[in-house]
Amino acid sequence: MGRILAIDYGKKRTGIAVSDPLKIIANGLTTIETPRLLDFLLDYVQKEKVETIVVGYPKQMNNEDSENMKRITPFVNTLKKRLPEIPICWVDERFTSVLAHQAIRDGGLKKKTRQDKALVDEISATIILQSYMESLRG
Repeated sequence: MGRILAIDYGKKRTGIAVSDPLKIIANGLTTIETPRLLDFLLDYVQKEKVETIVVGYPKQMNNEDSENMKRITPFVNTLKKRLPEIPICWVDERFTSVLAHQAIRDGGLKKKTRQDKALVDEISATIILQSYMESLRG
């Protein structure tokens, strides 16, 4: 059984989350500098079986694409060419950063930890993955 990998793509850094092999639990994996993302993913899929990649789809409140889509679309197109055997799905990522901040706050983490933007990105990717996995369960 393969894992599901989720990406919260950002201009500077990208949060990554993965499921367990049974696809029950979403776990934050890491945050990586975006210029290193493709190499990281290509290396990761060599080590772990990934059956689906989920990418956060950044929409504005009026349902239009956000500014970040100009960067995400070329990246996803490259990823599709490099990993044609792995399907790529989109998940609406509106509010994931808000939910990530709330989860950090509710977790009782210290202020310095709450301000860690890399942690927010990783948690956002986990929320994207959890949302996708819940949609599969119906």
